[in-house]
Amino acid sequence: MSRNDFYAVQGEDYKQMAIQILQAAELAADIGDKRKRIGIKPNILAAKTASSGAVTHPELVDGVLTYLKENGFQNLVVMEGSWIGDLTSQAVRVCGIYDICKKHQVPFLDLQKDSFQTLDAAGMPISVCNEALHVDYLINLPVLKGHCQTTVTCALKNSKGLIPNSEKRRFHTLGLHKPIAHLNTVIRQDFILLDNICGDLDFEEGGNPVVMNRVLGFWDPVLCDSFAAESMGYQPYDVAYIRLAEQLGVGSSDVAHANMICLNEGVPKETKYKPSRQVSQLALYAEPKDACSACYGSLIYALDRLKDEGRLQGKQKGSIAIGQGYRTKTGRIGVGQCTSCFAKTLGGCPPKAVDIVAFLREEWDV
Repeated sequence: MSRNDFYAVQGEDYKQMAIQILQAAELAADIGDKRKRIGIKPNILAAKTASSGAVTHPELVDGVLTYLKENGFQNLVVMEGSWIGDLTSQAVRVCGIYDICKKHQVPFLDLQKDSFQTLDAAGMPISVCNEALHVDYLINLPVLKGHCQTTVTCALKNSKGLIPNSEKRRFHTLGLHKPIAHLNTVIRQDFILLDNICGDLDFEEGGNPVVMNRVLGFWDPVLCDSFAAESMGYQPYDVAYIRLAEQLGVGSSDVAHANMICLNEGVPKETKYKPSRQVSQLALYAEPKDACSACYGSLIYALDRLKDEGRLQGKQKGSIAIGQGYRTKTGRIGVGQCTSCFAKTLGGCPPKAVDIVAFLREEWDV
């Protein structure tokens, strides 16, 4: 089992998808000793629901706790400290994760109420909550989403919930990127279960969810965030904390040489989440026919990057074909391997948003 391996599954049964990832990763064997104290760290920054694109889906926490208990692990805690503007105690109830903890009789630890100690994080003093330091194995459950300051937020930045509020304030005065990278030299993420179900387009507090219906599993947080950046249409080094964390030895950004293990094929586009106005405006440029969630979501992220570059002006709406309904059919321009017979096409199942951006820059005629 290599740290370059990562796992992906698509679907709508999020709890079962989480279990499927953990089974494929053989997580129980990796943890080993049943007596270990295992910490589960979701992203619950504010009193939001997961459908907003802001917080971890409670079904994923349910899946993790179910898997661990079925494999004989009992020393489990779920922990989080919301951002300064919200109370963790309220946020965990609004998102539904508190109910999951009650169901499994697993304690939820509010890190806003925890004591802390200051550590040397590769030359930078950083205060970390004591409960985070007392776990033997940490499972991180970040959300792949945009961020108003760091562009992307994922596994590395989700560690920020393990520091006290006073340190969170200091991180912002330092510019976020450098302290986030240094924090991850003292917070070891043993496994990352990535919520790529409907993270927000460009804002950490949600409001513009992009439905992907995908859950992924990583061993390496730098690789995870590099994949997240490419999934949203950026290069990994466009996000400064990814580059800095790699330089500090936290992990590797080399997505090109990573091994993605797909546990199932694509699923039809999810319809239960009503798209926001912003996402709907981007979707006008696509002509989907039975498009899988991850493929269609990648196109939405790519279109948002092109909008930021001013490249949507004058483009024909409904001009980009995408989806299984185009198999064996011909056309002018398409995205995804299902449009392989088109005159201009980009392969991939699904293609990354960063590749869609490059393709459309060159091939999407006015």
